Parts: sequence; structure tokens; C-alpha cells
Amino acid sequence: MGDVSDTRKQILENTLTNELKKHFRIVPQEKYEQVLEQVFLELEFEECSEDTCIMRVQELLQVENVFNLQIIGEGKDTQLNLKWITLDEKKNEEDYCEGCGTRDLRKMIGGLVEKLVGGKEVEPVVVERPVVVETPKVVQKVVKEPVVQRTEGDKTKVMFVTVGSSGTILTSSDGTTWTERTSGTSKYLSGVTYGNGLFVTVGPGTILTSSDGTSWTERTSGTSKPLFGVTYGNGLFVTVGQSGTILSSSDGTTSLTGWTERTSGTSKYLRGITYGNSTFVGVGRSGTILTSTEGNWWTKRTSGTTTFLWGVTYGNGTFVVVGGSNFLGGTILTSSDGTSWTKKRTSEYYNSLSEVTYGNGLFVTVGKSGTIFTSSDGTTWTKRTSWTTEDFSGVTYGNGLFVTVGSSGTILTSLNGTYWTKRTSVTSNNLFGVTYSQ
Repeated sequence: MGDVSDTRKQILENTLTNELKKHFRIVPQEKYEQVLEQVFLELEFEECSEDTCIMRVQELLQVENVFNLQIIGEGKDTQLNLKWITLDEKKNEEDYCEGCGTRDLRKMIGGLVEKLVGGKEVEPVVVERPVVVETPKVVQKVVKEPVVQRTEGDKTKVMFVTVGSSGTILTSSDGTTWTERTSGTSKYLSGVTYGNGLFVTVGPGTILTSSDGTSWTERTSGTSKPLFGVTYGNGLFVTVGQSGTILSSSDGTTSLTGWTERTSGTSKYLRGITYGNSTFVGVGRSGTILTSTEGNWWTKRTSGTTTFLWGVTYGNGTFVVVGGSNFLGGTILTSSDGTSWTKKRTSEYYNSLSEVTYGNGLFVTVGKSGTIFTSSDGTTWTKRTSWTTEDFSGVTYGNGLFVTVGSSGTILTSLNGTYWTKRTSVTSNNLFGVTYSQ
């Protein structure tokens, strides 16, 4: 086929988009490119494999599906390879044609989509962009890139700690003045908690601990999979991550039992974890909710939703789970025991909700585009004004203060959850998690 003309590339891209629209909602290409740039800043070159980079894009965009179309041509012969990447698995279909024109290739794309997704109902979002490999002499050349936040704990020291991209760690004694610390890693850090006199933060195959929030030590996690949420309860640290990964440790280090991988009973991506009412609750993709009384043996619960669940907390005798997507808005679930769950009306939650905390008799949930809601009971929620459009990823309560963190180093504080003040964070890196020790 020789060189692939820009016109043909655009036609085939439009065809793929139209075919996928029958089953998915499409993330705008410009939004994808913005997030991809963030990922390149977060990850070192050798870390940015297809799996790692695309998964991080999915995490930041809060999408579950990515499609990548590869076109390989030699002379008049063409091979099409369509790859479908979810947070749990990858599938692909390919087709080959001799002497095919653009019309034939468009039909082939439709056939590949149908083979992969068939009668699948419309899902919240998908990131889509074709990749064209031009091979005039059977040498592939990539022309287009592939397409494509628990802070509960047994807290005893007075300090806020927030973590984020490029190994960022900031600390503050009052939530107002922040100091950057040396983490010893350039990997992004997704979650942080405090318990039993120890801060623990996690990332891609990474676990760091600190007794004071200032000096950090890397621990052996025993996994290469990305870890996202971490909590402390019942004398145990528990962290969750990709492909249903659950690790636990009695001390957060390796001096005693170290970190042990547990059987979750799911391959779903797990994002949030908390402890309350003598129960650990973990949440994740496709409405996944798991519970455990001791942190080692886990039971899957019926959530009543297939929405991605991002965060979970416990307070006032109630578990509250939040989630959603950027296209379908936010979701809130509640439970008194972690077993039976009730879904709250979501029409007023226009943006996806990323995290939730409880303090001073109040639940606070935060999300995309500066979204903040508060509730005294987890059932009736009130929208608050944050005065920012940055995305929030973490929220905690301590020392009489709510603190939320997010993209571009954003940090806001509030005494009552109603009125929020922006603070100077000393970093422009994205912040993903925050915790407090008292």
C-alpha cells in the first residue's frame, strides 16, 4: 500500500469512532492527549510500557476501555489489528486483505468491532484512536500513538501527608503550610494511610513507610502490579490494586511478617479500601465490593451497580462508597454492615466522585472538575463551591480540618466542609492521596 495518506487515516479513524459509538461513549481526543502528557511526566521512559502507560491513562480519565487500531501495509496488501484493552485484560481481532481500497477497509473495521464487542450495551466511556503502521518495505513504522486516588487509620501524630506523581510527598502540621519531602522514588504514589505509628504510601509495585512523614523507606511489596488504596485497621495494613491484588502486613515493613498477597476472589481492578465496624471494605471496577473481617479472606458483595467505584469510608455507623464516570456522573452507595448496599440518586452528581472521608459528624466526597458534596448521614447530599475546576483525588479529616488534594498540586482546606480555602502546596505535580495522623 506504500505510504498511508492522511486522508485515508482520517477516514479509517472516523469509521472506527462511528462503529465504537454503537457500544461506547467516546472520550474527546484532546482530553486524552492532555492526560497522556501528564502520564509521560509521571513515568520514567523505561516504566512507560504499553500496559503501564495506558492503564495510568485509564486511571486518570476514569475510563475502563481503550481501543487501538493498527494498520500494516505492504504494497496493495493490508492487515488490520484491533486491540481492546480493559483494566483487567486485552483482546484483539485481526483481518487481512489483498488489494483492498478504503471502502473495503472500512467494512473490515466494522467487522472487527462486531467480533470484539458484539451486542454489548453502551458503556460509560472509551478512549479511541487508530495507530497506523506504514510498511512500504515490510518495515513497521509507528506514525500514530496508541490511544488510549484510604485514609483511615489509628492516627496519633499531628501531621497531614499528601502523595502524588513523580514520587511527590508533602507534609503539613496545620494543612496550610506545606513542605516537600524526599521519597526516594520517581514513581507515582496513589494512596497513603497512617496506623500504629507508621505512615504507609503505595504505588506501582511500590510501598514506602515512614514513622515521621519526613524520612521514607522503600519496602518489598512482592508484586509488580500497581497498588492504589491502602488503609489500617484491626492491627493490619491492607493495600489493594490491579487485577484484584490485595496485600496485607501487620507492621507495614519487612521486619516481622512483611507483605503477604491474599486471595481476593476477583480479577477486577481494586481502587479503594477502608476499615470500620470490624470490617475491611474494598471497592473497584464494575461495581466490585469485597469485605473481610480479618483482612485475609475476602467475600464478594452485591453492589447493585456496574459503575466504577473509586473510594470508600466509614463513619456514623455507615459505610459510604463513591464512584462514577466523567460521562455518566457520580454514584454513591451506603451500607450499615458492608454486606447490603443501597444506591443513592445520582442525577445531581454531574461529575465522577473520586474519594470520600468522614469527620466531625460530616461525610465529604470530592471528584472531577472541583466537585465537592457534603452529607451528615450519607443519604442527603449538598453541593459545595470549591472555586476551582481542578480534579480532586483525595480527601481526609484531622485536627478539626478537612483537606482535599488534586491535579496540579491543588490543596484546599475547610473547617466545616462548606467553605473552602485554596492553599499553597509547593508543587505543580498531581496529588492523589492524603491522610492525617493525630
